[in-house]
Amino acid sequence: MRKTCLETVFKLAKKNKKLVFIGSDLGPGVLDNFKKKYPNRFFMEGVAEQAIIGMAAGLAMQKFRPYVNTIATFITRRCFEQVVVDLCLHNLPVTLIGNGGGMVYAPLGPTHQAIEDISIMRALPNLTILCPCDANDMKQLVMQTIKVNGPIYIRIARGGEKIISDGFKAKIGKGLIFKRVQKYNFITTGVMAQVGLDAIDKLKKKYNLNVGLIHFSTIKPLDKTLLRKIFKKSEKIITIEENLKEGGFGSSILEYHSSLNNNDKTKIKIFGLKSSFSNKYGTQQEILKENNLHDDYLSKKMYRFILNDRF
Repeated sequence: MRKTCLETVFKLAKKNKKLVFIGSDLGPGVLDNFKKKYPNRFFMEGVAEQAIIGMAAGLAMQKFRPYVNTIATFITRRCFEQVVVDLCLHNLPVTLIGNGGGMVYAPLGPTHQAIEDISIMRALPNLTILCPCDANDMKQLVMQTIKVNGPIYIRIARGGEKIISDGFKAKIGKGLIFKRVQKYNFITTGVMAQVGLDAIDKLKKKYNLNVGLIHFSTIKPLDKTLLRKIFKKSEKIITIEENLKEGGFGSSILEYHSSLNNNDKTKIKIFGLKSSFSNKYGTQQEILKENNLHDDYLSKKMYRFILNDRF
């Protein structure tokens, strides 16, 4: 997914002479093609993430379109004040690309595990937040970022994920219906769409239950038109995200539902990472399993939710 994202940025650079790429110590070989073709628009800075946000802001004020890429925890936690004051306050068209969203960097421990980036970035005015499910979804969305007149945060997963969005046209600000809306639905963002689809297969095979899945690759702004349609048809919804439940994607769904003056009786449950720093090291999949973000667990929880409203 990261490779696809950066290759797409390179394609955009061919079309837009104002596009510049800024990285922080990303290692040799990253976007070598960009560096060779457009050396005056390629900047690989050192371990100085806060400084490059200010650098990107200055370039944006001079009518450039900066794309900034580094590890997700560094571009969010470490640079939070700079993102707020330098980018969002001025509503500057800077695209932030965060590598390793969620538990991608699980082997490196809690300093590199992006467990709350959705929560803290979602709170910022003017910021668009994208969280694609696969490389195809990513490519379509990145091509559209050049037209957004404001700051963007893109959360990138590990890479190599199964392509599940073939045949779908991703659009910033719009959700995708991967499985037809039913009385019972999963609402997902990022690679959790893949986990949700696997859980749906198990629910069908084991319990003969039809469950829908709606994927939101744009976390902010939410596709509220689609959400209203989902709420009208749904009795029970489970949201799934690779982020803390507090203030994350699922919270935004609950917030919007509570703001509506309707009489629907939709019940919504949130699934995400446990509210704690991980004290274990392992692969992304191992840590996700530790957090109960896997198809077996989620299919069982949906089944119990359908049966008796409880887990």
